[in-house]
This record gives sequence, C-alpha cells and structure tokens, in this order.
Amino acid sequence: MAKINEILNSFEPITLEEMERVKLMDRTDTKYAFAIRDLPPLLEEMRVSYACLRVQQTKTSNYRTLYYDTSDLALYTKHHKGELNRYKIRHRTYMDSDMGYLEVKFKNNKGRTIKERIKENTPENTFNKRAYTFLQSELPFDPSLLMPVVWVNYHRITLVNKVDSERLTIDINLKFKKGSTELDLTNLVIAEVKQEKRKTSPFIKAMKTRCIAEVSISKYCFAIAAMYSDVKKNNFKEKISSLNKLIKHDSIANSHRSYNG
Repeated sequence: MAKINEILNSFEPITLEEMERVKLMDRTDTKYAFAIRDLPPLLEEMRVSYACLRVQQTKTSNYRTLYYDTSDLALYTKHHKGELNRYKIRHRTYMDSDMGYLEVKFKNNKGRTIKERIKENTPENTFNKRAYTFLQSELPFDPSLLMPVVWVNYHRITLVNKVDSERLTIDINLKFKKGSTELDLTNLVIAEVKQEKRKTSPFIKAMKTRCIAEVSISKYCFAIAAMYSDVKKNNFKEKISSLNKLIKHDSIANSHRSYNG
C-alpha cells in the first residue's frame, strides 16, 4: 500500500468540484479484475493520462456500501439470468467526508447505466418516508419488499482522464460482510471505466496490452454468490472461477463455501 500511495502522490491532483464535468450519471461501464501486484506498474503508466482525486489530501477514499434486495434476492436473480432493465439499490457512505447517499442504479436494455440518488447520511434497515418516496418514484415494485442483504466495503482510487470525459475507479481492500461473517479480498482489484459512450482509452489499451479481459460480474453479485450458499450461481461459475484464481491466497479461496452452486 505504501508503494501505491507513493505513486498516487506523483499524480496531478483533481478536486471534487473539478470532477463535476465527469459525473456521468448516464453512462457506459467497462469492468476489469486483476491481482493487486499488477496495480503499481499500471498506475505508473496511467500517470501521464489521468489526474487523481484528492479529498482532504487523501488519495484512497473509504467506501462502505449496504445493498438491498428482496427476501428471495429477486434483483440478484435478474443479474444472474443476464436480464437487462435491472436494478441495484444501495446506501453508500463516504467515510472520509461523512456523507451518505441512497442510490438506485438502473441498467437499461441498451446497456447503459443510469444512477439516481438522494442524500441520506445513515443506512437504515427500513426506509424513512423521504427515502421510501424516492425509491417508489424510481422502482417498478414496492420498496417495502427490500431488505439489507450484504455489505461491500473497500477503498477507492478515482482517476479522471485529462482530455476525455472518462472516470476510472480502482477498488482495493475489498471486504464482504453478512451479519458476523466477513471475507477479505485483499489480493483483488476491481477497476471500472465510466464513459459517456464506449470507446478506447489509455487504461483500456493497457488492459488489452496485459491481456486482462473485461469481467461483467458486479461486486454486488460476487458478494451475494460468496456469502449466500443457497443462491443460483451457475451462470457466474466461469467468472467466479477466474476471480478465485486471482485471489487464491486470500481467505475466500479457502472458504468452506462452494462457488459451484
């Protein structure tokens, strides 16, 4: 981590206010997963093309995210089936700035991700009137069916393309939590390229050069597959197997749970 911070200190900084030009609430997403050992040289290469977000002189932001689903995990099931016009509902807390948002992410049938959110500083097991009204306006089903199902926590590096409308998020120190059960994925990096429209970029070129393929499974679906032994995961089997190879020295690789469903 010290090496990563040293490299990030050499990036041109960008503030939250300056990032307004790349909010990208309606966008395309391209995800990658790779081992943490590959991150330092990759960051060195990206330094020329990207600026690094700094919040109160901090380059890695601490995120805590609580996901909601129905009791039968209907939202996860839609993801597992590969259906579009699907939703994720979550509360995200930005620990460094002590701010929180209740968010709805919608993946439409054109493959675009549309995000809406309201400020809610504290994640709740049941929604207050304001949160319920917001969810009711965004969802095609009754928000009262939702319940907390899993935590996905991590530290995030945010890079912004100096030229194009592109934001790159790099998530490290991932941890899944359900009740008292936790899984640490310290060997894994999840990177996501967010763009107005899908096109090549310095980071995407670097991934191709390194023969690192895109991965379509989300952190949420990976967490559910890892933490719930009785859910269907056959359609994620190959993707999860690839992720397990990356984190084979991590605790999840030695978990008593089987990912073969």
